[in-house]
Amino acid sequence: MNVKIEDSWRERLSPEFEKPYFKTLVDFVKNEYTAGTVYPPGKLIFNAFDKCPFNETKVVILGQDPYHGAGQAMGLSFSVNDGISAPPSLINIFKEIKDDLGIPIPKSGNLERWANQGVLLLNATLTVRASEAGSHQKKGWETFTDAVIKCISEEKEGVVFMLWGKYAQDKGAVINASKHLVLKSKHPSPMAANAGGWFGNHHFSKANEYLASNGLAGIQW
Repeated sequence: MNVKIEDSWRERLSPEFEKPYFKTLVDFVKNEYTAGTVYPPGKLIFNAFDKCPFNETKVVILGQDPYHGAGQAMGLSFSVNDGISAPPSLINIFKEIKDDLGIPIPKSGNLERWANQGVLLLNATLTVRASEAGSHQKKGWETFTDAVIKCISEEKEGVVFMLWGKYAQDKGAVINASKHLVLKSKHPSPMAANAGGWFGNHHFSKANEYLASNGLAGIQW
């Protein structure tokens, strides 16, 4: 199956593209894009992979669903296009970075600059129907992104995985914590963050310290 995805990822994930579940998933997604409005735009479904090749991946931030509002989703978890207001979870991420590293909150919520430094911004589900959160869950995407996480865990060493909230932590159960850094905290969504366990997690400084200890450049958050 000819899936348009960055070459280093295609090389490793091509076996998934030939499995029955993925073929069923492709049929479902194609029908959804034909029938109505689906986010992100079709050319950006694999944007996280295209912006962050396998060999350059140093950090993985795991989200759940793409944003389902107009103009928001761009194929990178937690990220929004330039000119779009940062959603509450992203605002809390920026607040923690400011508290952790003293970096001012940026005007744009576009996180491509992270992806370009080796941060894989991976959603568990890569598409969603407009205004219907979770509408493409349990259609096969989760199986695919499980395979992605397992591939990174098995084939690389010294990757930082940021798992925020129970969903991400459950999905990250396949990660080999003996050769990667697995950081866990509450989710940055306001309900979870305000209950405690998000602010003060220092994930961003911990990630950079770990990368430095392995001789790698930290991320300019």
